[in-house]
Amino acid sequence: MDVAAAKMIGAGLAAIGLAGAGVGIGLIFGNYVSAGIRNPSAAPGMFGNVILGFALTEATGLFALLIAFVILFG
Repeated sequence: MDVAAAKMIGAGLAAIGLAGAGVGIGLIFGNYVSAGIRNPSAAPGMFGNVILGFALTEATGLFALLIAFVILFG
């Protein structure tokens, strides 16, 4: 197997984490909207936790993207 082909395959596998981050962010905000509709008075109190969950989920996606770039260009 050629080294360039192995790099492409490795970067593609590392980028799967980006799909996981997208699903995680969708679940976080979907559940927040669902809970906010059920109990509107509690929605502002949950917003800080939602933003924290969003930041942590997005960070895992960025780490996956970073690893993919390191594999490709490192």
